[in-house]
Amino acid sequence: MNAISASAPADLKAQFPGLAGGWHYLDTAATAQKPQAVIDATVRAMGADYATVHRGVYARSADMTLAFEAAREKVAGLIGAPAQELVFTRGATEAINLVAYTYPRKGRVLLSTLEHHSNIVPWQLAGWQVDVCPLTADGQIDLDAAEAMLTPEHTMVAFAHVSNVLGSVLDAPRAAELAHAVGAKLLLDGCQAVPRLAIDVAALGCDFYAFSAHKLYGPTGIGALWGRAELLGAMPPWQGGGAMIDRVSFAGTTYAPPPQRFEAGTPAIIEAIGFGAAADYVRAIGLDAIHAHETALVAELRAALRARNDVTLFGPEESAGIVSFALDGVHSHDLGTILDEEGVAIRAGHHCAQPLMEHLGVPATARASFGLYSEQADIAALLRGIERTRRIFG
Repeated sequence: MNAISASAPADLKAQFPGLAGGWHYLDTAATAQKPQAVIDATVRAMGADYATVHRGVYARSADMTLAFEAAREKVAGLIGAPAQELVFTRGATEAINLVAYTYPRKGRVLLSTLEHHSNIVPWQLAGWQVDVCPLTADGQIDLDAAEAMLTPEHTMVAFAHVSNVLGSVLDAPRAAELAHAVGAKLLLDGCQAVPRLAIDVAALGCDFYAFSAHKLYGPTGIGALWGRAELLGAMPPWQGGGAMIDRVSFAGTTYAPPPQRFEAGTPAIIEAIGFGAAADYVRAIGLDAIHAHETALVAELRAALRARNDVTLFGPEESAGIVSFALDGVHSHDLGTILDEEGVAIRAGHHCAQPLMEHLGVPATARASFGLYSEQADIAALLRGIERTRRIFG
């Protein structure tokens, strides 16, 4: 029995309405299912508690404003950051775009081969000169190569903290040291890390950290950017409108300090409340317990797949919650379709990481990804589905 199931007061899976009926959900890296506690928090926020924030002088608006800012504190606290350094965005994609477009020292940015498209395209669109760090043989970002590549012309390094395809975990403190040695800043894409690792941005040494709510068992449509106060303070507004201003006149406008400077318009009030509830939920379970639970499941699945002579595994052995593989002679889309008939949901495709697929020499992979609600029965169902697929394709 794993650490989570042994210590939890009730079956965690039963707390997720989306998992009712024996569905084997192995696509948490794409989006996590939502616990009832988060659903209830968003329903209350949309219903009995609903009002606008920051503008109303009536009691319910004041209460909702307090709840909204309390959610910011909860989300910031999850990564060990002060609330005044956490910007609510529409997701991690918008958070990375915000930095790419507003960071005042545009120059060269060092990315890696394994990055998600959301950590590639924004830099290209914003006019940065992109360099690409290779990977080690086991699918880690090659920091020795990064050290050799970095020059004073680089003003930003942007790496995935955890790969959404390989599950490889970056040595973030070393990456920060290398970036800072040439005067660059380090942005981490934390989408896959925040739901399964205990994060402390100060200990990581990074300068920006981007992540989303929906992979953290929270709502879609909201994410966060953490940035060091002095860096956010030097960045101009990206979008204009209400809430991000100090004073507006036709002669000129002055702007609010961060984080409000980057939160133009009526915010995602309900989603922020849900984000805060999700942070509470995983904190109550414990990120260390979640990581240990997922690590055990990864080891079990990798061992079972390695025992077959028709499976290619990708990524390091000690991956964080994610196992990518290919079944010989079977396209991942076909495998995913047959598994769906067996009540098993995996991700099949390029996972918004086409440069990585080219590096791996495959058009796509099958990806099984775990969450805090995953269990050995999910692995067993996946293996049965693979065996059925093998029989169909010969």
